[in-house]
Amino acid sequence: MTPHEVLQQYWGYSAFRPLQEDIVQTVLKGGDALVLMPTGGGKSLCFQVPTLVMEGVCIVVTPLIALMKDQVEQLKRRGIPAAAIYSGMHWREIDSTLDNCIYGNTKFLYVSPERLQTEIVIERAKQMKVCLLAVDEAHCISAWGYDFRPPYLQIADFRAILPQSVPVIALTASATPDVQADIVDRLVMRPGPDGHPRGDGPSVFRQTFARPNLSYSALTESDKEVRLLKILSNVRGSAIVYVRSRRQTQQVAEFLYRNNISADFYHAGLTTQQRDEKQTAWIDDRIRVIVATNAFGMGIDKPNVRVVVHLDVPDTPEAYYQEAGRAGRDGQKAYAVLLHTDADLTTVEARTEQQYPPVELLKRTYQALANYTAVPTGGGQFASYDFDMPTFVSTFQLPSQDTHFALKQLQHEGFIDLTESYFRPSRAMMSLNNRELYEFQLRNPNYEPFVKLLLRMYGGELFTDFITISETALARAFFIDQKEIVALLKQLHERGILIYEQQKDKPQLTFLTPRIDANQLPIDTRLLAERKQRAMTKVRAMVAYVQNPVQCRTRLLQAYFGENPSQPCGICDNCLKQKPRPEQTDAVREQVRQYVVQTAQTGVSPRQLADYFAQTNTETLAQAVQQMLAEEVLQYNAGGNLVIKK
Repeated sequence: MTPHEVLQQYWGYSAFRPLQEDIVQTVLKGGDALVLMPTGGGKSLCFQVPTLVMEGVCIVVTPLIALMKDQVEQLKRRGIPAAAIYSGMHWREIDSTLDNCIYGNTKFLYVSPERLQTEIVIERAKQMKVCLLAVDEAHCISAWGYDFRPPYLQIADFRAILPQSVPVIALTASATPDVQADIVDRLVMRPGPDGHPRGDGPSVFRQTFARPNLSYSALTESDKEVRLLKILSNVRGSAIVYVRSRRQTQQVAEFLYRNNISADFYHAGLTTQQRDEKQTAWIDDRIRVIVATNAFGMGIDKPNVRVVVHLDVPDTPEAYYQEAGRAGRDGQKAYAVLLHTDADLTTVEARTEQQYPPVELLKRTYQALANYTAVPTGGGQFASYDFDMPTFVSTFQLPSQDTHFALKQLQHEGFIDLTESYFRPSRAMMSLNNRELYEFQLRNPNYEPFVKLLLRMYGGELFTDFITISETALARAFFIDQKEIVALLKQLHERGILIYEQQKDKPQLTFLTPRIDANQLPIDTRLLAERKQRAMTKVRAMVAYVQNPVQCRTRLLQAYFGENPSQPCGICDNCLKQKPRPEQTDAVREQVRQYVVQTAQTGVSPRQLADYFAQTNTETLAQAVQQMLAEEVLQYNAGGNLVIKK
């Protein structure tokens, strides 16, 4: 099929958005592409469409398990075979998934960057017909970025094992010029074979960072909740309110509810079912306002959000741009409002300082993780464990907030991966073949009825792939309690008859390297100091954005991301402050009339008028003169000068 036929058949769109078709054609011609598109700009289609035109598998590298799972499910719903490999999967399931990429019809394989370093993925990738390597959230490859992930640095090594003809497409919503250059360099991106001269580098596609329909404001406000009520009263429609802490989400949502505004709260500490229910209610417009931490919004496609309000100052312009950018994806007028106090600006810098705890705490936290999981030195690589933060800090008497930041730094250093909780239903797969299973049933007749029930309910696929199972449904069919079903499944698992992976709904901790002696933990203090300095530079850029009382907000963001600023947006708080008020225009009109009356014989040239009113706002003067011409108070004489019309 052609790209347009693919777009129509699987997504129901008759035309591409700006830049998308050019990107698709570049990839189809074998060229590398760096794609910079704002949140909601349609980045995924830029690699999904060409993959469906080409023969082979697209390997998609992304760091977020929740986003990975969401995209795989979306593709499957469209009838497109897709799979993912991430922390916590059984090796047999990984093995089966990779086999389907080699011998089956899988078109998209989503992987975390850590998985690209494993021998099984490397060896199987050599056997696959890979048509494209897509690197999502590509800013993570750069230490200059705001979300650096060391495993991203290994992507270039993985690329080297693929045929040279396989193009790479790197995608991100926000990257400064330094980060863009780093992405190109670290992914060894190159021009395609379609006539581009060597040395030109990859094709770079940028959508402007300006959002002409989005009005930005940064307002000093001591009573944020009262101001929030006023904003939500003035701007009708769906809204997101971002706050810093989980406790705040509930407090603000309850405040809005008490004031007759339909609202709910959302944070990563809720169960998966609670989050899904709240998110669905908001997307379906049964809840108007969702009050959330920054755990909310990634991968959510809701085009009609009319306002995003921040009650706390984000740490970086990148984070703010992505979160604010969730408003107005439908192209209609929308608002992004940041409310702050003077104290907030001091707090955000202090908080960034706190995110870099001393090396001693990093080592102590790492040792506590080893004790918590009982992983011996030299073992545990890629092993995943349920992780409960309150239990962890309580058991090992660690400072709660500092430990949170220590875990983040250990993740940045590439020692561990800690995911937020995500839901994965129970799954099972037979370890024996048909004959072996039959012999087991003959020797163990007490298990025979249950094994037959499993095969009757889930079929022969149990022998070839991991199948989602329901303990509740099995309990109803077998007329026993659900706990007894779980016990039976665990017994079969322990006896090697099947692999049973019980439902997961907790954060997952994964050791990315063999466990190291904490005293020997190889932490580069110089790089840690550099990363802290870069973080402080970013938070100061965010503070400068908030404090700027004059410049257009859109132009400030464009300049930060290395884009030549366009015309002032005319709709942000700073632009609106520059616009003349009616009373100002009335006063200038009277002054202009008096000045022109004084020169009634010759009239006044536009240049003379501008010079005389040099201290007056140019826009106010222009508006006053335009009104007077339109109302025929003024007119031009034969010499091109302004005179009073008689």
